[in-house]
Amino acid sequence: MALTKTDKEIDAMRRGGALLSRALKATIDAVTPGAIVKDLDAIGEAVIREGGGTPSFKGYKGTPDDTPFPSTICISINNEVVHGLGNRDYQLQEGDVIGFDIGCWFEGLCTDMAVTVAVGEVTPEARKLMDVTKASLLAGVSAAKVGGEIKDISRAVENYVKPHGYGIVRALVGHGVGHEVHEAPHVPNFVSSQYPRVEILENMCLAIEPMLGMGGDYHVDTADDGWGIVMSDGSIAAHFEVTIAITKKGGAEILTPLPV
Repeated sequence: MALTKTDKEIDAMRRGGALLSRALKATIDAVTPGAIVKDLDAIGEAVIREGGGTPSFKGYKGTPDDTPFPSTICISINNEVVHGLGNRDYQLQEGDVIGFDIGCWFEGLCTDMAVTVAVGEVTPEARKLMDVTKASLLAGVSAAKVGGEIKDISRAVENYVKPHGYGIVRALVGHGVGHEVHEAPHVPNFVSSQYPRVEILENMCLAIEPMLGMGGDYHVDTADDGWGIVMSDGSIAAHFEVTIAITKKGGAEILTPLPV
């Protein structure tokens, strides 16, 4: 699997990323107390398909023996970090914190993005968690430069988060993206010797995605449904993600503009 993409492929990912952003915005615009999770998922899927794309998560299997993922969007609520099922009948409640992770295929290339938003009024603590997670993502994006290393991204995210005391989830990391939903290299949100040194190359496409827990712990568990990943300490989680292309001229270009 190629670590880099051609200019033509990046252009397709740029257009696919714009479509993905529109789908996510339409979904977020429908978030309100009383909204049903599966109805929000249907909104995002409709926008993707009407724009000529195909959901990349729906039917996804991590291994051949896995049960296919049942929804277009991973919709994760409160202590759920990622991979929450989007086909649930759950009715959103005032004060919920809800994460949307969405991906699509467009002209044979894949993009991936996520945001976390409030349902109505949330606590100041929850709002701060979301703000820090988004800001740490943008710090990681700014650190992605041709000739640098993946650990530069990891360090930028970690350094931004550390003063706030949040737990940086370690069991899940960012990744390459484009030809597949998940590609090499791993893009952790923390610096660790367990990950090899990887140079950032021109036209490398990455999904950067910090995931933070309010409680300060980084441990996670798998939900009973076999898909959802939840904070072990039960604390609220937040997740933001963009797909970027790293070019020699302009540094990192966000291919999936954040709608919030």
